[in-house]
Amino acid sequence: MNILITGTAGFIGFYTALRFLQEGHSVIGIDNMNSYYDVSLKEARNNILKQHDNYIFYHVDIASYHELSNIFKKHSCDYVVHLAAQAGVRYSLDHPFDYVHSNIVGFMNILECCRHNPVKHLVYASSSSVYGLNSCVPFSVHDNVDHPVSLYAATKKSNELFAHCYSHLYSIPSSGLRFFTVYGPWGRPDMAYFKFTKAILENKPIDVYNFGDMERDFTYIDDIVEGVYRITFKVPQGQPEFDTMHPDPASSSAPFRIYNIGNNKPVQLMYFIEVLEKETGKKANINFLPMQIGDVLATFADIDELTDAVGYRPVTSIEEGLHKFVQWYKEYYKV
Repeated sequence: MNILITGTAGFIGFYTALRFLQEGHSVIGIDNMNSYYDVSLKEARNNILKQHDNYIFYHVDIASYHELSNIFKKHSCDYVVHLAAQAGVRYSLDHPFDYVHSNIVGFMNILECCRHNPVKHLVYASSSSVYGLNSCVPFSVHDNVDHPVSLYAATKKSNELFAHCYSHLYSIPSSGLRFFTVYGPWGRPDMAYFKFTKAILENKPIDVYNFGDMERDFTYIDDIVEGVYRITFKVPQGQPEFDTMHPDPASSSAPFRIYNIGNNKPVQLMYFIEVLEKETGKKANINFLPMQIGDVLATFADIDELTDAVGYRPVTSIEEGLHKFVQWYKEYYKV
């Protein structure tokens, strides 16, 4: 199969592309290599992918419709896995237009390209952030997500709405994946586990918000990729009539679905730090702070829909996952 994957120099995009390549598929990779975080890390990931003969890379911004359209026309793509986006909740507070550029304009371009160059299935990255102020746990795809608390979350919610429109109007099969705090080797330096590890090893303080009273559904990258790979080939079908009793993403009449993809086992932030201390062999110097604007107390994924669809079952514990990350970090940064 020809698989077009956006964001292949990014964390999840890199691992996803690698999985498809290893399974023998041809991957057309796209990334704008922006400087949101260390570009050398992105280049290192991409250089690994370039070792595969079945990988073609384009240094392109998805917000450029002309360039993106030319790639779609040149390559007859069977599936599209759209993972490129401007990430980060806190960064969105000060850089809102970056999110409109990549997450709104860029996603619209992807949809238009899929409309004019039909594909079997569009899989795209949403986020657990869409649940916002939702207090019902675990978070279910049947829950209302009309109250985001960050611009990043709002852009991801809008992606789901745009995708539904295009699925309904143009019969584009699409599946949105709400990722829950993905971590692991080759991860993003702006994520807490990465920043905490760096600071602890350098004997510097770490900022812990809400005085440590938080929990996250940390999901190891290998488990994430397994879910993405499986769902790509699970093409959703539309129903002949809209089910008015269940007007939600799981029962749309369009060939459209939404799934949570997480570990289904939230971890207390302070325990998470304890595991990092054990793996680094150092005590964390903690700077406790109040809750930061745009943040949420807890995330907890109900993964029943994804399990029912493709048998998705995460298997990596937080202890095993952080052990692998710290080992990679020490090797990569020569600590």
